[in-house]
This record gives sequence, C-alpha cells and structure tokens, in this order.
Amino acid sequence: MAKWTPKHEAPEPLEGPVVATITGGTILWFVLFLVQIPFYSWYDDHGHLWWVWTCLAGAGLGLIGIWYVRGRDAALKRAAAAAAAQDG
Repeated sequence: MAKWTPKHEAPEPLEGPVVATITGGTILWFVLFLVQIPFYSWYDDHGHLWWVWTCLAGAGLGLIGIWYVRGRDAALKRAAAAAAAQDG
C-alpha cells in the first residue's frame, strides 16, 4: 500500500483581523456570563451550573488569547519591518 502524497502545495494561511476576532469572541463569552448570572439558582437547580462557568472560562481564556495574538501581530510587524529595511 503506497503512502498518499499531495499533488499540490498547501495554500498560504489566511491572515485577517485576528486581534479583533479574538477580542469580539472574548466580549461575547463575558456577555453570556453576565446574562446568566441572574439565573444562577435556576442553573444550579437543574444541574446546568457548568454553563455559567464555561462562559467565564471562555472569557478568561479569551484574555490570554488577546495577549497572545497581540504579541504575535507585533512580532509579524517587526519581522516585516526588518525585512523591508534589509531589502531597501
């Protein structure tokens, strides 16, 4: 049985507004957490309390994600500036 190999190169990864996307997702998770707080006892009575904490965890991890993608974006810009300075 032969190993499958691709017949074409993989496309370049898409670059978009990564920081804005992660920030929007983080805000969404936090808003969902805040919306669920008034219904805390209902979630607790029905065994769905993990929904509340999942939203808070999503917001917390989103903050880490914002920190990460901002650093990545800055590093990409520094590398592009260094390459431009080296070429010109």
